[in-house]
Amino acid sequence: MQVAGRKVAVVGMGGAFPACKDLNEFDHKLFTNQSLVRQWDLAVQYEKQIRSTVSGYITEEEMGLEAVWAPITEKYPETYIDTLGRIPDANLSTADMGSIWAMIGAQEATQMAGWSKAEIESEQTGVVVGSGGAGNQILRVAWHYFFQMGKKARIAGAHTVDRSMSYREAANISCLLKTKGVCESITSACATGLGNIGHAYRLIKFGLQDRAIAGGVEGTALETFIGFDGMMILSKGFNPAESSRPFDMHRNGFVCSFGAGIVALEEYEMAKARGANIIGVINEYFNNSDGDGDMFYPSFAGQQRLWKGLLPDKGLRPDVVKMHGTSTPVGDSVELLSVVDALGNEGYHMSAPKSQFGHMLGGAGSVELITALLMLKNQQVLPCLNSETLNPELEGFQKNANWHGPDKPLAAYRHLVPQKAFSKEINRVACLNYGFGGTNSAMLVSRDI
Repeated sequence: MQVAGRKVAVVGMGGAFPACKDLNEFDHKLFTNQSLVRQWDLAVQYEKQIRSTVSGYITEEEMGLEAVWAPITEKYPETYIDTLGRIPDANLSTADMGSIWAMIGAQEATQMAGWSKAEIESEQTGVVVGSGGAGNQILRVAWHYFFQMGKKARIAGAHTVDRSMSYREAANISCLLKTKGVCESITSACATGLGNIGHAYRLIKFGLQDRAIAGGVEGTALETFIGFDGMMILSKGFNPAESSRPFDMHRNGFVCSFGAGIVALEEYEMAKARGANIIGVINEYFNNSDGDGDMFYPSFAGQQRLWKGLLPDKGLRPDVVKMHGTSTPVGDSVELLSVVDALGNEGYHMSAPKSQFGHMLGGAGSVELITALLMLKNQQVLPCLNSETLNPELEGFQKNANWHGPDKPLAAYRHLVPQKAFSKEINRVACLNYGFGGTNSAMLVSRDI
């Protein structure tokens, strides 16, 4: 149970962001309405085999990294060189690309937090970071050479396991920073990033830790991209900058993207006492499952219950809702209507950061929480780019006799969905993320006022 009086502050953040060298460039590009989605040259090489070729991807070079290719295995990154000297070679040897981003993000977040070496290495500092998938690039090559080519297991080297295990990001961060508290990962599909931060919040709120490094990651991998392309749920037929279009009636799928978002959390009074810069305060976190037995279809009832859990006190309302907003046909409609059902049709705006950089899967929730914190800092609402036309007709499910949600078409809520960033007073932002299997996560974060 919660410990009375304990609050949780966000005191640092960092990560890896498409087409951006650092958090400052990410901040600038977002609030100047830029898209970070590009034609992916690697995907184009296979364009006869796949439907989509656009992504918010990140290359090794953009992160200051250089792959060291195995001498006897084609296209297998045996390890990496950090050309900027941030991560020691020993730590690079146990990390896939996403884990390296996580370590860099953790360094940035803890530096911004101003934590001392003693605080970082304390038993009261935990690590809760996860990703949506396995170390696909590492595994694919290892399995290919063993099964298809009949090579010995040792050809893939000694680090296939640690570079692809399910909690590799948390493990690598903990080994790099020598933390002594909780170290674990939660994997919950596209709710992973927010879910890990939510769990870290509870560890502090419940008095089990005083500090935590938390977030989510999805390392660039064509293997991941292919999986979703095979489901025929990726955006197709638009130029890159217009491919991610949440809530627009012509949307036809999401943009598969990659990135990392890491935050440093601290018990509020401790942070305040040492004069920390408090970026935001987490008011509440709630998560649940749809419970309807459907792996993929979004549940209006599940999202209704999510809002009731997030806002048990109806007096605490967000000024902005950071939407999950993937650009999928049914998911966007159900989400928008569930927000209207919970909050009404006035007094707030909806922001869809995926419209600017695509869907980062396991990294989505944490990177998007960072966008919420930037909205608090800048006092600006991020846009829903490309949401040019909202459906003027009722959705098919709204015509069902069992539908008990809002009875107006999405176009009736056009005023809530901005197409450009704009300034307004923002004291609280609600963040939403959902995932396959009916998992739902929501967080309310506010300014320190």
